[in-house]
This record gives sequence, C-alpha cells and structure tokens, in this order.
Amino acid sequence: MVVHARTGALAAAALLLAGALAGCGDGSDDKPGERADGGGASSSSSPPGSPSPAASASPAADAARPLPASLTGQRLDWKRCKAPEGDSAPGSAWRCTTVRVPLDYARPDGDTLGIALIRKAARDKGRRLGSMLFNFGGPGGSGVSILPRAAGGYGTLNTRYDLVGFDPRGVERSAGVRCRSDREQDIAYRDVDMTPDTAAEAAAFMKDGADFGAGCARLSGKVLPHVTTTNAARDMDLIRQVLGDRKLTYFGMSYGTELGGTYAHLFPKQVGRTVLDAVVDPTADSTGHARNQTIGFQRALDNYLKDRGQDPAKGTRRIAALLKRIDAKPLPTGTSRTLNESMAITGIVLPLYSKESWPTLTQALDEAERGRGSMLLRLADSYNGRDDSGRYDTQNHAQRAISCADSKARPTVEQAKALLPEFTRISPVFGPFLAWDTAGWCSGWPVAGEHLTPEASAPGAGPVLVVGTTGDPATPYEGARRMADKLGKGVGVLVTNKGEGHGAYGGNSCVTTTVDAYFLNGKVPKYGTTCS
Repeated sequence: MVVHARTGALAAAALLLAGALAGCGDGSDDKPGERADGGGASSSSSPPGSPSPAASASPAADAARPLPASLTGQRLDWKRCKAPEGDSAPGSAWRCTTVRVPLDYARPDGDTLGIALIRKAARDKGRRLGSMLFNFGGPGGSGVSILPRAAGGYGTLNTRYDLVGFDPRGVERSAGVRCRSDREQDIAYRDVDMTPDTAAEAAAFMKDGADFGAGCARLSGKVLPHVTTTNAARDMDLIRQVLGDRKLTYFGMSYGTELGGTYAHLFPKQVGRTVLDAVVDPTADSTGHARNQTIGFQRALDNYLKDRGQDPAKGTRRIAALLKRIDAKPLPTGTSRTLNESMAITGIVLPLYSKESWPTLTQALDEAERGRGSMLLRLADSYNGRDDSGRYDTQNHAQRAISCADSKARPTVEQAKALLPEFTRISPVFGPFLAWDTAGWCSGWPVAGEHLTPEASAPGAGPVLVVGTTGDPATPYEGARRMADKLGKGVGVLVTNKGEGHGAYGGNSCVTTTVDAYFLNGKVPKYGTTCS
C-alpha cells in the first residue's frame, strides 16, 4: 500500500478519506469481468490468469489509431441508477449507462469492455456548456459511487455543465479487478510486517506482494494487461465523442491529475477547460514518488504537531517510539483483532489528508499511548476500505493493478534497504514504510509496466489550471510546479493554495472562485496566482 504519487497505498488515503467523509463505498460483490449491466470485458479466447505484457509499446500510435464507427457512433441508453449492494441508489436526478471501449486499443476491432458512467444534467439547460468529466483519484476510485455524494460541492458548475463520473477500466463496475478474498486481506494486514526487521519478515513481505499479483492474474487476468492510465485516457476521449462534446472538459484530483496530464499529452487538440487539483509529479519514478511522499507526509505531520503546540522533532520521535512498541507488542482493540505497527502507520496517515481530521488523530494517538489501538484500527480500516462486517471494497485491488501496469519499476529488497537511511532521516515515522513499499508494491507482478514516468507534455493544448497546495501530504506542492512545466509554456497555469490538506477546490474560497470563473466563463488566471 503506497501513496498516490507512487500510485500506491498512501495515495489511496485521499480518496478513501473523501469516501469516508462522504459516506461512499459500494461493496459490490460481482465477479471481475462479469456484470449484469454489461460492464465486464466481452468474451475472448484468451484464458484467464495468463496476462501478457502491456499491449502496446507505442501509446501515441494507439491514440492516433482510428476507432470503428460501432464504438464512436454509440447511442447511450441512460437509465435510473440501480442501488449497489449494501448501499442506496443516488437520487432521481442521476442517470447511469455503459459505454463500450476496446479492450486493447492496438486492436480496436477486437474485444470490448464496458465503462460505467453516471450523469447529472445541467440545471440551466438554456446556457448549458457541455459535459464535465471527473476523476477523484486513487487510482481505483469509483466515480460512479463518489460523484453523487460529492456533487453538492460542484453545484455552481452543475448550473451549466452535466456532471459526469465514470469507473475507469479495472475499477468497480468497469470490469473491476479483484485479487484476493476478504479473509485473505485480513490475514495479510494482520500477519505481514510492512517494515520488515528480519530476513524472514522481508521474505514474507515480498511473497505477499507476489501472491497478490498472482491472485489478480487468476481472477482478472483478461483485463490486467490493459488497465493502464494511457488506456483510461483513450477511454476518456471515446467518452467525449460519445457524449457529443467537441473538446473534453475535465476536473481531475490526485491520481486524476496524472490521468489528465496523460490525456493532454495524447490528445492536445481535444483539451478543453481542464483543472488538475492535488497534482502528481509527472517527473518522478516510483522511488521518486516514495521520496516525495516521505517528505510530504512528514511535512504534514510537522504542521500538525506545530498546530498542537508541540515541537515537531520531539513529537516525531515520540510517535516513532510508539510505533516501535506496537511492533514489539500489538495493541488490544476490544475485539478479536489487534493493532500492529503497519496498521498503526496507516491509521496515522489517513487524518493527515485533512486539517479538519487532526483532532481525530490526536485522540487516536492519545489512546494508543495509553495502550489501546481501537481508534487507529478504525482509521486504518477506513483507509483500507474495510467495513464493520469485514468486507473490503476493491479500490486497493484496482489501485495496485493500475499502478503496476503503468510503472516498469520493480525495485528489489536490496534497493529498498539502500533507501532506508535516507528515507528514515527524512521521516522516522513514514520513511521505513515508504522505502520498503517501493519493493513490495509490484513484487513479482505478472504484467510488465508501460513506462518509468508518465508523459504530460501537451504542445498545442489549451490552458490547463494546475492547483497545488503547499501543505499537501500525498501529492506535495512541488509536483504541481513540475506538472505545469511539463505541460509546457502557455499550457500549464500554476495556481498556488497556501494551506493544508489534499486538494484545494471547495476548501479554499479563492481557489474555488478562480476555478469556477475558468470553467464557467473561460477566465484564465495569471500564472502563479496565489490563494491563502
């Protein structure tokens, strides 16, 4: 489990925190690739469980390959949305449908899979500007589940735009990847030490990563090679065409910024009004992302400790000492489960995504210092997508599948160990976890990755607003500057939010007003605009 910048575990926290606060999570039990609504991949002679390397070595060539009229000319059948299992249906204003996309863009006339969409029509139909497509991050976040719960924050935009969410390929209703059972997840979180101290613990850590990948191949082998971000970007362009929009209007957050940058690179002439908020550094490889997040989470922890009137260095040492005690002796939680070190770190990570959650972190740490781990365990469960009955959502499955299909990097145990001194010096709390995770996340992965770093250069594209928050833990502010530079002069427009938390829109009135003016009136702010 990494952070988004690495597109792994800690990254999920932003989305999971948003999900927890919004009450989302769909708990679907459908088998991967098999949905009654047609969301899974169509039949093929390829046997499941035997994925090939990434389908194409030339993403740009695949993007330019013409698609058959049977796909570009689809007529979407929008219907009232069904309630996911264990949850309620969105309100009557929402409609759902499925769009067919090529499973493999190198073979556009071949098998297809279904991408699930949800839409809320613009309220002012006489002044409608078109559709606005959202991605809330992860990777692996379900836009179909999240958008209805988050839509209240986009009410101003909904006056003139249809709000459209989607489950990217490999996520939930769109041939969602599944890799292991809930019981297997519980066992792994209980037994696998994510900061190994011995050779035996390191071997078990790496074996767990390989076992997870083998489960993905067994249960979702057909789609596994095709769940790359570049393929999701191609899907977005087909969605744009089917929705009838000349250009794509897009709002991406966290991992959604990487997806948006990839789209801009592949389809610069189709880039309409686009905002990227909480930006992933497009110049960082997997180790660079882990280093960025070690810096970012320690920065957020320092800011939290200062806000509590504590010396950051002393407070960090106190938390690191607490984690060592928990590693030696897990804490009771009042249930049959105990809190181990790995789960404690996860529980600390989640509330750092939002300053409003800092008081919760204080309560959880105080409880842990008194010898009880209930609150940190609940926070870790929320982060990991586990409900009170022991059922997990599939975001972690999709997140890992997408990020490992994207990245070629496969660091070894020796390379992870070599990072430990530097990462621990940056953050005694998060550094060891993130250093080890560089090796464990894609350990023994059955699909070859596509690139070391994503492409985001977009010469000829329209202006893209790139919003970075100075205290963002998961996608540190420096990544926003690098994204703006990578998009290119006249394309990337940097907007700085001086504040805390992962994402600025809706939390800072200056940012919100700036973004609304851009989307609704086409007003492009000056590069370097700063909000505080």
